[in-house]
Amino acid sequence: MPDARRHALVIGAGLAGAAATSALALRGWSITLLDAAGGPAQRASGLPVGMLSPHVTRTPTPLSRLSALGVAHTLAELQRLVPRGAGWQACEVDNLGHDPGRWPATLVRPAALVHAWLQEAQALGALIRQWNTAVQRLTMLATGDLTSPTLWQAWDAQGRCVGEAPVVVVAAALGSSALLANHAGPMSKEDLPLNPVKGQMSLGAQQGEPLAARPQRNDGVFVPQYRDLGLPPEWPGSIWSMGSTFERGAADTKITAEAHERNARSLQTIHPLAAEGLRTALAQERLLGWSQVRCASLDRLPLVGAAPDAQALRQQQEVGRAQRRRVALADVPRWPGLHLLCALGSRGITLGPWCAAQLALQIDGASSPVDPALMAALDPARFAVKNARRQGGSQALSTAG
Repeated sequence: MPDARRHALVIGAGLAGAAATSALALRGWSITLLDAAGGPAQRASGLPVGMLSPHVTRTPTPLSRLSALGVAHTLAELQRLVPRGAGWQACEVDNLGHDPGRWPATLVRPAALVHAWLQEAQALGALIRQWNTAVQRLTMLATGDLTSPTLWQAWDAQGRCVGEAPVVVVAAALGSSALLANHAGPMSKEDLPLNPVKGQMSLGAQQGEPLAARPQRNDGVFVPQYRDLGLPPEWPGSIWSMGSTFERGAADTKITAEAHERNARSLQTIHPLAAEGLRTALAQERLLGWSQVRCASLDRLPLVGAAPDAQALRQQQEVGRAQRRRVALADVPRWPGLHLLCALGSRGITLGPWCAAQLALQIDGASSPVDPALMAALDPARFAVKNARRQGGSQALSTAG
């Protein structure tokens, strides 16, 4: 008989939510996966092709360290679950600006990995999927059960409870803010600073010989050819692509000629002949495009871990001021059973699977070999701590329930 205490709601079925579902299922959890769309990977995780490659810096940074860990983890998942040529292919990329030189890389269609994770969880008997289910709010109930004292309930716009479990993982990208930081939510927008970043990719059917031997990167990535059995029927089976744009603050998904032209200008610095071809295809209305909104945090690092109870934190800070002490991240009060996995920005392929694995360890109460300082850089409470120190504990927050 399944252990009801090891049941989680996962909200969002893109890279983050599917990765969390997989990581928890492999640890013996049962998952109810909720998404507003009619299936998985329908938004930013549905891009035709992305690149898995390290972020190299002269001196280590949290992002470069995460990138090194994430690239290895994602590649292992691709090799484990997805046939080569039906979701990914190994390559090299020529960096023309930052990190100049030739680097190992992998071209990835993220939806292939998303589907593979969910199929595996389904085969384990661990997954219930609920599509076309837009969660509007979360409430927390006290159960009176000492072994599982809280129960989270997810509600839709019609006031129906669409799922309940003692653990919730909010992996809804930008929608995480609307869900958690609404007027009755457990967080505030100041403590959950998520921002939209629109990205538009320009692409077309690849015919004849590719214009370059391998992908090239400067301000954006030019992929001269990507073949994938899973691209049709939405896309040609062999494509070239350029992109994507990076429009901070833009939250619409409209494909525009202006964004295509921005891609053309970036491509001009990489491969002038390919830029000419892009502009010709645009003028002849043969150019294809893909556009979605990604989610980034204020410091551009993901949010991975238990959600802070900011009101309790500020009360704790008041006591701390009297005692002349500062609250450490490890001492921040948390909403029991409520976790975040979001703000992957434009690095979801690289960071999502590794972050999900770390979150599953946290939820399961297992230890992690990762440097605690690196995990602290991802802690969702980091903004609440800064705000509490700055605001002096004077700002009251609403609570869930």
